[in-house]
Amino acid sequence: QVRLVESGGGLVQTGGSLRLSCAASGRTFNSYAMGWFRQAPGKEREFVATINWSGGITRYADSVKGRFTISRDNAKSTVYLQMNSLKPEDTAVYYCAVRFPAYSSGSSRAADFGSWGQGTQVTVSS
Repeated sequence: QVRLVESGGGLVQTGGSLRLSCAASGRTFNSYAMGWFRQAPGKEREFVATINWSGGITRYADSVKGRFTISRDNAKSTVYLQMNSLKPEDTAVYYCAVRFPAYSSGSSRAADFGSWGQGTQVTVSS
């Protein structure tokens, strides 16, 4: 199994920035596609961004395109989500997830991901 631990969430004003980190352990991290999802109170979990195993292909939700950047450092077994120009509607618990099997492409479907972190809260004040 892969254990994922998110960090970097917090309270920020509108227009501010945060960088989320997701540290992985357990399996060879650099073989797996990763994703970031978020869930706001009373809403379903939604796709934010995904990155393939090598880091060469990324995809974003329309709502975050141009503001968020997903990246990975395979040497550190960590995936990042740089969030800029934050808006109150970005407030949510953010989760990272790993997609099995190895060498899969990224995905926007939560059902394609096999292991999830515990989440980190991001709150954007207006």
